[in-house]
Amino acid sequence: MFKGLSESIRFQMLVVTVGVLLLITKFIAFFLTNSNAILTDALESIINVVAGLFSLYSLVISARPKDENHPYGHGKIEFIASSIEGTLIMVAGGFIIVKSVFNIFSPVALQQLDFGILLISLSGVINFATGFIAERKGKENNSMVLVAGGKHLKTDAYSTAGILVGLVLIFLTGQEWLDSVVALLFGGFICYTGLKITRSSVAGIMDEADYDLLKRIVEVLNSNRRDNWIDIHNLRVIKYGAQLHIDCHLTVPWYLTVLQAHDEVDALSKLVRENIDPTIELFIHTDPCVELSCTVCENHACSARKADFKQRMEWEFEKVIADKKHGLQ
Repeated sequence: MFKGLSESIRFQMLVVTVGVLLLITKFIAFFLTNSNAILTDALESIINVVAGLFSLYSLVISARPKDENHPYGHGKIEFIASSIEGTLIMVAGGFIIVKSVFNIFSPVALQQLDFGILLISLSGVINFATGFIAERKGKENNSMVLVAGGKHLKTDAYSTAGILVGLVLIFLTGQEWLDSVVALLFGGFICYTGLKITRSSVAGIMDEADYDLLKRIVEVLNSNRRDNWIDIHNLRVIKYGAQLHIDCHLTVPWYLTVLQAHDEVDALSKLVRENIDPTIELFIHTDPCVELSCTVCENHACSARKADFKQRMEWEFEKVIADKKHGLQ
């Protein structure tokens, strides 16, 4: 885990450095051309740099080991950094929209569009490449900050591509009013992107259930059941940045010793770590089986059975997340 975090920090430092260079390039292009569309791109680059610095700080904090005051680690700060990034993106988009509307009625003359197009094209390619790698690294290291930053950079590159189309049309047709219209459209798109990033980070802060991850876990458990695993219920996943915590209840035969029950817990923990994420922390509570459990228990050698086996109970997603033992009446 710490190796992954260190790699994330190093890569985020590269992202910030690239962002500063692209910021300078885009503002040079704006001052040369007077284009609102290019200003749109330049302002978003300011957000890229500021958000990148926040993200770098959050990665450094989240890499700190657990302590008495933070028994679950410091990973939650990644959600805060992502929410700040999303908010800043929306602010930039709002500013672009206001300026674009103003310049529709008070247009400014454009100049040296050919040189501006060249600089913006170069920055767009670099942005996309950096964002693609950042998102991939974030998924590899389970870092929400890198994933959010990578998506933002890729979105910035898509915006740049759209802006370039508008700039080329303006260059070919001479219709300078199109500049503000293009900027207005992409200002709205930037606001939408910021809203999505903020929504995702708030969901993490509020411990919103990650249904996709839960379904993956249920699939793994259902395919590798042991006879003494009578049912799994009350399954929950909490994210602390790159660290995942899983809580669940495991129903086992009531007559197992504490040591035997602990062995079943270890086997389940090993299965999840091997198939989902080796850094996962699991908190598994063992429940004793009851008479109702016998109807779905596949341990046919059990000498303490109190009811006949009726049918195999598939551990379906809706049943596993519920706080209720499996069984058939």
